[in-house]
Amino acid sequence: MAKKEKEMSYSELVVKRNELKKKYMDLRFQMVIGHVDNPLQKRTMRREIATMNTLIRQKEIAGLDK
Repeated sequence: MAKKEKEMSYSELVVKRNELKKKYMDLRFQMVIGHVDNPLQKRTMRREIATMNTLIRQKEIAGLDK
């Protein structure tokens, strides 16, 4: 999965990050209500978002953010 993400373009990474952030917010609300099957999902989602942010930043530094 990480190799596939590294090959994505800058705009695709931004779109995927925004989708993950939205899903993460939904998951947080579900945790407050108490309807979550896997509580570790929150941690993995946070890490996926961090990975996306890292890859986006690497592309910005390389000048590929156009």
